[in-house]
Amino acid sequence: MSMHPQPIGPVPQDTARVARAAFPKGNVYMQIRDVLGTIYEDEDFSELFEVRGRPAITPWRLALVTVMQFSEGLSDRQAAEAVRARIDWKYALGLQLTDPGFNFSVLSEFRSRLVEGGKERLLLEELLEGCKERGYLKVRGRQRTDSTHVLGALRVLSKWERTAETMRSALNALASAEPEWLTEHADPEWFERYGRRIEDQRLPKGKEAREEYLKTVGADGIRLLAHIDDPQAPQGLKELADVEILRQIWEQHYQRIDGEIRVLDPKEMPEAAHRIESPYEVEARYSTKRSMDWVGYKVHLTESCDEGFPHLITDVHTTAATATDVKQLSAIQDGLARSGLLPAFQLADASYVCGSNLVSSHARHKIDLIGPPYKDNTWQAKADQGFDVAKFSIDWEKKMATCPQERKSIRWSKTKTARGRKMIHVEFASDDCDACPSRPLCTRAKNLPRALTLQPREEHEAIQFARRRQKTEEFASLYSQRAGIEGTVSQGVRAFGLRQARYQGLERTHLQEVATAAAINVSRLADWLNGVPAAATRRSRLAVLAQAS
Repeated sequence: MSMHPQPIGPVPQDTARVARAAFPKGNVYMQIRDVLGTIYEDEDFSELFEVRGRPAITPWRLALVTVMQFSEGLSDRQAAEAVRARIDWKYALGLQLTDPGFNFSVLSEFRSRLVEGGKERLLLEELLEGCKERGYLKVRGRQRTDSTHVLGALRVLSKWERTAETMRSALNALASAEPEWLTEHADPEWFERYGRRIEDQRLPKGKEAREEYLKTVGADGIRLLAHIDDPQAPQGLKELADVEILRQIWEQHYQRIDGEIRVLDPKEMPEAAHRIESPYEVEARYSTKRSMDWVGYKVHLTESCDEGFPHLITDVHTTAATATDVKQLSAIQDGLARSGLLPAFQLADASYVCGSNLVSSHARHKIDLIGPPYKDNTWQAKADQGFDVAKFSIDWEKKMATCPQERKSIRWSKTKTARGRKMIHVEFASDDCDACPSRPLCTRAKNLPRALTLQPREEHEAIQFARRRQKTEEFASLYSQRAGIEGTVSQGVRAFGLRQARYQGLERTHLQEVATAAAINVSRLADWLNGVPAAATRRSRLAVLAQAS
């Protein structure tokens, strides 16, 4: 398909007249069309289409349909039917009343083009650009960030199901690519063992029987890979994605010693960040957070929170489920910088706040990161009466620390943690510490002097400043606005399916989250234009009574 840009005109008169009669007060899509226009232009997506070939449906309409589709949680068939039959959709899309619409498969193809071309971000960015031009977004204002889990589009498998399904998937791929070769090399029992989907109720009963089944499947996979690796086998077999997945999962579950198959203990398997959970969704990962566990992804949402403006989602960042929040802040801020939407203050919970993030936020983007820093877990800090690091004076130029009893350190050396982080190790003299009357408040180590482990200067000073600021009323007042992002997550989950992936793979899941964010923004913008107040956080009667008293 090719793209032939056409000038975007006003809504056809017949469509406008009928829509106004059907919706005298207008509705969300009609109002957004009147205020923001078409939001998208064909030129935004020109790189995704060929110059020659059968003309495609105008990309700006497909982009707008995608956002409206996610606004209502519609399938591709339902969205295509809405384009054909609904007056408000025709108004927003600028279509004639008699326009027949398009086949639903066009939407899937358009999403594929967005992902392959890396243009899914435009669904949100172009909407935000229109809002910025009209003054609906404050430049260098306040924004808040939080994350939530996303369940992958897959059936969670046990280790028995996972290996057997992987074998079945590889055999099906080989049956499609080289049926004659597979018939010649497959063991006869494979057709019965892997002919149907492997489910828990079909597996042998009892732990020992299942362990033997796991070894049998492992041996089958090893024999199959040996046939595929044979020099006489068709070379294309090694390049099949399902065969490569089989190879990876076998490396994670089995070990071959002197011709015997050994099933790896769970503790011997790769960590969750690298372990494949399903042959049909290889990028989804298993993760836990407090009492919750899931297989899938994680999405980070950032939204504006300035008074007098609509609270709009400004950035969407989707990661593997195992990715830690603290390592995502830099990428989130880079995304905001590309969109020209950097805030002056960014509110985030403790999972995003560390010394390096406090320093880099200000140095790279002039952002004041507001959030509770990680706690000092030393016993001195917990007791709140001992000499923790904050009680020591640090002279960075002289490379010397002074304790609360005015004793000077005698050693200052650079060191590294087990994870490779550069730190500073400081030691005091044994003679000073042994005779010190405040030793019980400083160290519990027997026959050893006090020692400190410091972060690099900028990070150390940033953390200490953040801990002091956290105790002020100004911080409490400013940070209280962060809680609103949890309401956004709740709205996304309850009304827009934010936590359930509709597609497989990280890139397509990210596209879904971007489209969902755009849909939430459309809803919020319409409410703000109509003066609909944001819902207040629900509070129990007991909490209200406690505040009143």
